Amino acid sequence: MDMAIGFLLWALGSVAAALAALFAALYWRQESLLFAPERLPADFTLHEAGVIELSIPVDGATLNAFHLRLPDPRGVVFFLHGNAGNLASWFVDSDFYRRANFDLVMIDYRGYGKSTGRIQSEVQLRADVAAAWDQVAPLYRGRRVVLLGRSLGTALAAGLAARIHPDLTILVSPYWSMREMAALHYPWVPGALLRYRLETHRDVAAIAGPVLLLHGDRDELIPYSHSERLQAVAQSGQLVLVPGAAHNDLQDFAVYRAAVGRRLEALH
Repeated sequence: MDMAIGFLLWALGSVAAALAALFAALYWRQESLLFAPERLPADFTLHEAGVIELSIPVDGATLNAFHLRLPDPRGVVFFLHGNAGNLASWFVDSDFYRRANFDLVMIDYRGYGKSTGRIQSEVQLRADVAAAWDQVAPLYRGRRVVLLGRSLGTALAAGLAARIHPDLTILVSPYWSMREMAALHYPWVPGALLRYRLETHRDVAAIAGPVLLLHGDRDELIPYSHSERLQAVAQSGQLVLVPGAAHNDLQDFAVYRAAVGRRLEALH
């Protein structure tokens, strides 16, 4: 009996040690679960009329950005993209913003595209976004400012909007918080291990201006209910359901393009 108890205690200790090692790895390396950057060669260039490339210095790194500059724009759309890819795969619809007569600024986060460094914390990520906006903001004094976040970028856009009070905030496929996303997709991971909280709902509630939320009814990554709840806490929120759209293809639907186009046009 003593040997059986000893073996049981040893087995339980081994399991506990293995779990502790796993949770430690998840705590310190969770960036690999949240971010899926793709690099670009240093000589990559976007050959598109009116688009210039920016290098934005941040603490310990440099962010790469593309900037569509029109002759006399009504304003700017500052676009924060999702967790995968890079500017080569995201900066692909500039004609839409040309027709609306809005400049477009889009950044790659650390480790994405030609941006240097790597993402290490939520505080760092938010600081980088703020630094990027602060660099281009002086160009748009007296013009309309629109913040647009997509998927991962919705929490970042909402946080910046709560600080700078843009004319319009657009959140495409937004999520309530990263804790809820982790509970949905990694239910076995204790919430206390999550270093990236990205609580979109807190910042959406603090945005004084209008918020446009768009969500596909076939989104299997972020449930549509997240947008419904965010609309409920927004001070001035409009939610547009995009029938037939999943997570990555909303921009291909006329409902999406019409909704965004109308709101941009309404910014006189």
